Amino acid sequence: MKLITGVILLFTSAAFQILGPPPGDAPKQDLPDFVRLKYQNKDLLTDLGGGLWAWPLPMDYDQDGDMDMILSCPDTPFNGLYFFENKSGKEVPVFEPPVRIAAGLKNPQISYVDGKPRILDQGAEFEDFIKEHANRKTLLYPPDSLQNDFKKKPRFTEWKFVDYDHDGDQDLIAGSDDWLEYGWDNGYDANGKWINGPIHGYVYLIENQSGKYINKGRIKAGGKILDVYGAPSPNFADFDGDGDLDLICGEFVDKFTWFENTGTAGKPEYADGKILVNETGVIKMDLEMIIPVAVDWNKDGHVDLIVGDEDGRVAYIKNTGKNKNGMPVFNAPFYFQQKAGNVKSGALATPFSADWDDDGDEDIITGNSAGYITFIENKGGGSYPDWAAPKFLKANGKTIRIQAGPNGSIQGPCETKWGYTTLSVADWDGDGLKDIIFNSIWGKVQWFRNKGTKKSPVLAEAQMVLVDWERDAPRPKWNWWNPQPNELAPQWRTTPYAIDWNKDGLTDLIMLDHEGYLAFFERFRKDKTLYLKPGKRIFYNEDGSELLQLNKKQNGGSGRRKFTLADWDSDGDLDLLIDSKNVDFYENISTDADKIKFKNQGNLSGRKLAGHDTSPTTVDWDKNGIPDLLIGAEDGHFYYLKR
Repeated sequence: MKLITGVILLFTSAAFQILGPPPGDAPKQDLPDFVRLKYQNKDLLTDLGGGLWAWPLPMDYDQDGDMDMILSCPDTPFNGLYFFENKSGKEVPVFEPPVRIAAGLKNPQISYVDGKPRILDQGAEFEDFIKEHANRKTLLYPPDSLQNDFKKKPRFTEWKFVDYDHDGDQDLIAGSDDWLEYGWDNGYDANGKWINGPIHGYVYLIENQSGKYINKGRIKAGGKILDVYGAPSPNFADFDGDGDLDLICGEFVDKFTWFENTGTAGKPEYADGKILVNETGVIKMDLEMIIPVAVDWNKDGHVDLIVGDEDGRVAYIKNTGKNKNGMPVFNAPFYFQQKAGNVKSGALATPFSADWDDDGDEDIITGNSAGYITFIENKGGGSYPDWAAPKFLKANGKTIRIQAGPNGSIQGPCETKWGYTTLSVADWDGDGLKDIIFNSIWGKVQWFRNKGTKKSPVLAEAQMVLVDWERDAPRPKWNWWNPQPNELAPQWRTTPYAIDWNKDGLTDLIMLDHEGYLAFFERFRKDKTLYLKPGKRIFYNEDGSELLQLNKKQNGGSGRRKFTLADWDSDGDLDLLIDSKNVDFYENISTDADKIKFKNQGNLSGRKLAGHDTSPTTVDWDKNGIPDLLIGAEDGHFYYLKR
């Protein structure tokens, strides 16, 4: 079996010109590299897209009189400060594609002092940010000193300037979260009720007293310590136009809390918090881990909110200037757009290559952290396709969105809006049409039947993938819920790879089982219904001494493995390509059909693409019969390895 990765994994200069420069850390010299997939249609519009996740710093970065967007993306592999230029000068511009201007910052926040933007992070101010970025900073207050109030180090601390007491100098505000009571794992009772505590979010006043900063402790609202659900992202401004500073906080999930200043400008007092609403109901972001920033975006005298979402998008929440029931009225979030740049689909993208519309080329069907399933159409173009803008797929006429809700995530209710869809495309019911088989944050394997045509797929409602269990359906021991009699409940967030493994004309399933072992679920007919047999553990390490257990961890650390099967080394059998810092090549070296042995040949590149994990699929856009590789990464972008 000839290993050919070192021989033919080469790039042409055209790949770099069309797909753009490589991301992240430099690769090893003896290994090939991935390139970030880009759109070719420059007239195409897409959602403004950073990486994971968006920390917005709205400002007139190029000093041309209109508001641009700077995003800090702190995580792998899209780490950086990115400049999205506003060339139109309009209130709702279409931004230019991002340009990386510096390394990403951890928790940057923007404050406007005398109309000028000032950037703080970790108790320090970045001097002359527009010119110097993060190259010069002045420590204002030791950030670790706040941690004395916490038994567990906060995940986020967000620093801002504000003249809190209206005395003419700039005080400091710090928003911090406390996860100690939350605990993450083993937090449900047998009925799926969360019995651990909530996440807390506190706001600290660090008062400027004659140039010296003094910690005055946690701010109160309604006579008690102000406390929101996680990272508060505090924003002080005169939102209701009455001449004093009110407070709007974000949270870890998706809402905003309004704290009215019922005192005076010089002696603020804050009322109990109220969730921001408008005529349509509660104002919510589409995802979570939101980062709101207060700024008069359209310069109409009313302070708006610019809000980053976990998946790298940014929304404009306009302050209408009206008040109702003692609360300022904001419009619903509007997500900014940009001219097409990088092909992107949310965060933790999980692509599968398939000719979805039966037009002779390979499209992308992908899941993501938000729980959507998205179709990215290949519009042609040969080796480097022209991609259409992502389009959410629907089932029974409704946009597909799988979400955890209050108890669907192992890691608790803070993950209520995540779905972590991961999938494959195959003819599951044998009718000649491509269906979608998926797993998610729930760890339930389901499928969408295509009830349309080859060229115009139409999806029915999700239904269970059926297994003819010999006894009770197994489940991970940390799941609070029990699967239904024929339900497949493996580990969460793992690829369900649909393939006719034994070549009997029925589509089988290869995936991790409830204990993290890679297993073969064979398909068969029973009473005219297609079932899977219980999973058989037939996959081993290279010497056959150990079964292939791709994840030995428990609780929230379980699952999370993504893979694809392909004849990567062109020797006639199927190899494994498994998520790693990019992707590991597991060469199939077996001679026994009942004992499939794999040898891990290591990473396919020196590039680090993984935060939590990556998600591989093979493609053959140039139709030369040699599989190339496409990886979905945590930043929601796609990375291409052409051989």
